[in-house]
Amino acid sequence: MKKINSDMTHYRRKKAAAVLTAAFTVLLAGCSTPAKNDSLTMSGMYFDTVVQIEAWGTSEEVMEHCQELCEYYEGLLSATIETSEISRINQAGGAPVSVSRETAELIEKGIEYGDISGGLFDITIASASSLWDFTDNDRKELPDPKALEEAVSHIDYRCIRVEGTTVTLTDPGAKIDLGGIAKGYIADRLKDYLKSEGVEHALIDLGGNMLALGGRTDGSNFRIGLQEPFADTGTVMAVVSVNDRSVVTSGDYERYFEKDGIIYHHILDPNTGYPIQNDLDQVTILSDESVDGDALSTTCFALGLEDGLELIQSLDDTEAIFVTKDGEIHISSEQIPLETVR
Repeated sequence: MKKINSDMTHYRRKKAAAVLTAAFTVLLAGCSTPAKNDSLTMSGMYFDTVVQIEAWGTSEEVMEHCQELCEYYEGLLSATIETSEISRINQAGGAPVSVSRETAELIEKGIEYGDISGGLFDITIASASSLWDFTDNDRKELPDPKALEEAVSHIDYRCIRVEGTTVTLTDPGAKIDLGGIAKGYIADRLKDYLKSEGVEHALIDLGGNMLALGGRTDGSNFRIGLQEPFADTGTVMAVVSVNDRSVVTSGDYERYFEKDGIIYHHILDPNTGYPIQNDLDQVTILSDESVDGDALSTTCFALGLEDGLELIQSLDDTEAIFVTKDGEIHISSEQIPLETVR
């Protein structure tokens, strides 16, 4: 594993003057197969987040199928839809459950990242995360400590057994939540589908999980703006240029509430059930596969700056941008195409 240079590269954070991310609008009219430089978009709400896709040189039928794919994967992987495959596993009381190849594949990926993270990324976090409410900022209630302690006793991804397409939880009280990895997986599947339909240029946005298929039609890269933590939505602190790459961000400002001067956010420590407390506000991962970026952004946030950098620098074709609470940006490599915004 590579050593971390003691004088890590970093940039002072600057407030943005304008938003430089790609804009999305819903286009339902037009010819069936647009010209190469024309784009079509789709937008919808899945996994409690806005999904937006813009693709160039494709048809309305292809965009409609992208929407159907989002519905399909939400129906498999959501922990809040009672009929989903994940819910059936969680409701089975430890009995074996037959699932689709996709669900089994993603659960195995979650187990892999449980190993990589030393258990800090744990897809059986659901028993604890279900006790928190980060959607109602007026409520601001902490879980009952005894209930949270009981929930934590059932968090252990090693209790998951996957045999082919059969999934068993050896702890009947354990519950799976793929929220930390599913959006990246779905983005990858959408990209695969678009490529199979001959699309060469597209930008897929699953609630901040950005995945580029190629670059822009004029040959330039997509420019993705990174949100400044705790600033107004659309305040960009830096911009990364990407071509055929994934950009995924996790941060303590995304879903949180403040109580008695303490910020409680949605990235939980599997060992305590409480939000991770460290020196970070944000982690952004650049990777080829969005599923990896999704899991690694959470993992590196949980690890903190030093250990997170060490992990990223041990991986091939993966880079990271860390934002610490002192307002500085730290990057895993000088090769990252990053511009600070004045």
